[in-house]
Amino acid sequence: MHIGVAGNIGCGKTTLTRKLCEYYGWTPRYEPVAYNPYLEDYYSDIPRWSFNLEVYFLAQRFKDTLDISKSDEVIVQDRTLMEGVRVFVANNHAMGNLSDRDFGTYMTLFESMMSTVQNPDLLIYIRSSVPHLVAQIQQRGRGYEQSISLEYLSGLNELYEKWISEYSGKLLVIPGDNLDFQKKPEDFAFITDKVDAELYGLFNEKQ
Repeated sequence: MHIGVAGNIGCGKTTLTRKLCEYYGWTPRYEPVAYNPYLEDYYSDIPRWSFNLEVYFLAQRFKDTLDISKSDEVIVQDRTLMEGVRVFVANNHAMGNLSDRDFGTYMTLFESMMSTVQNPDLLIYIRSSVPHLVAQIQQRGRGYEQSISLEYLSGLNELYEKWISEYSGKLLVIPGDNLDFQKKPEDFAFITDKVDAELYGLFNEKQ
């Protein structure tokens, strides 16, 4: 089974992925941020490095998605192939960071990949406001993230909402601003109750 955790930068995707896997005994598949060779260059000069960064992420997420589809385990993926394209790549194109030529090349590659993969069995979207995201980004203190602009985060949020409004698969929306699922057990329990209902039904035991 494939479960995707989606949401903007700083919303808590990695934390929720880890906690769900610890609680259910599932297998995490984390986004390859720490060893992305383009990330620091990207935040220092977004127009120059957008195409390189996005193609790298596309290749990694596509490989992860293929691996997940072949596994018998329940795997939780921290950021999905679809949101990387429908949100981050679309935002870079809209802001002029990706030229029409590069965007066209990228989308041709993406559409070829999509012919071989499917949506997750459940997508969990953490909905967060820009002020909440800024506070979380500042708190975790990653140097390369401190230069992210409010315009950039706002553009991503708008595209997330558009993507989620059109999403056709099984979907669970979590109110990220109002839940501290890292520190408050009752907030995390609220989420697991929702996950249980989506995956197993209201009256069925977890399998």
